[in-house]
Amino acid sequence: MESTVVRVSTGSKETVHDITGECERFAAAQGGDGLLHVFVPHATAGVAILELGAGSDDDLLAALGDLLPADDRWRHAHGSRGHGRSHVMPALVPPFATIPVLDGRLALGTWQSVALVDLNVDNPDRQVRLSMLKG
Repeated sequence: MESTVVRVSTGSKETVHDITGECERFAAAQGGDGLLHVFVPHATAGVAILELGAGSDDDLLAALGDLLPADDRWRHAHGSRGHGRSHVMPALVPPFATIPVLDGRLALGTWQSVALVDLNVDNPDRQVRLSMLKG
């Protein structure tokens, strides 16, 4: 198994950050067939496979805002207002995804991309571990 860590700066606002390019480059460097596992070792971030652009990323953030409002209801209350929701989000958007790789290329659908989902405005520096298990 080959593995690397990619560092991502998500900034100071909620974001759906496209990491498809990093995933593609890592898979291509490994070559062959296998499984790419994408994992964020953070309690407040997730990985999603979805269409990006065309409003889908904003729709995801809006849906998460409806499901997990940034208000004072959360028992986990340190950090910015509503920070506790960031700790609940990985139950809905898990911190991992596994993608088939064929001949060094991600076997994603036409409109699928890989994204880091981050609601935590208190921590803009993220790591994404990419691991390739070759078949």
